[in-house]
Amino acid sequence: MQQVLDQLEQSKETVRSYQTTPMGRLRISSMVGFGEKILLPLLDEFGELYPEIVLDVSLSDELSALGRDDVDIAIRGGYAPNERVLAIRLMDNGFIPVASPSYLEMHGVPSHVMELKEHKGLYFKAPNGPTPWLCYVDDQWHDVSGPAVAISNNGPWLAKKACDGEGVLMSTRWALSSYLESGALQEIKFEHPLAITQHADMAVYLLYQKQRYLVPKVKAAVDFLVEKIKVGSER
Repeated sequence: MQQVLDQLEQSKETVRSYQTTPMGRLRISSMVGFGEKILLPLLDEFGELYPEIVLDVSLSDELSALGRDDVDIAIRGGYAPNERVLAIRLMDNGFIPVASPSYLEMHGVPSHVMELKEHKGLYFKAPNGPTPWLCYVDDQWHDVSGPAVAISNNGPWLAKKACDGEGVLMSTRWALSSYLESGALQEIKFEHPLAITQHADMAVYLLYQKQRYLVPKVKAAVDFLVEKIKVGSER
């Protein structure tokens, strides 16, 4: 019954807001790291453009279901979802291995992925557990994770430990961009690329229900975020 009532309310909102100024409460859910580093600064700009929209933003690495959790827009990292929602691929979400120059000087630069098993590891903890270091060699998947030094769902803390020379970190290129540009961390490149899952085409997706795009506040946000993130990452 509650789901039916929610659908009725959404239908009424669609009718009320048709061809009107974008306004009202806009509920957005995003994974934490992406939200803090990329989404929230963009929403500050979005809020200035649409002052009549009240932003209701939740950052969590737990997956939210658009219909069940009363969310207008969700941003997730991973592979394309199979929900009955529209998914726009915003940018690549592949993980890369990095370490500080001091760590690599002390422990040596691994030349083959299998050597990572001997290196200290800093692991990001996803909702289903620490993300492993995987590679596809000789037609099969291998787990090349080294002994753990630290495990956390806080990306900046892990990046700081990596900068301090405490181990090798696997994270997304967008999360590591500032550290790579400054030289605090450097990418470790291998013939066989690393991954944290056997699923191909890891990406960041913007999700929304098709009928909600008719609501001006949702359309404005979807169009704005796709333009700023997707187009920006392709330049």
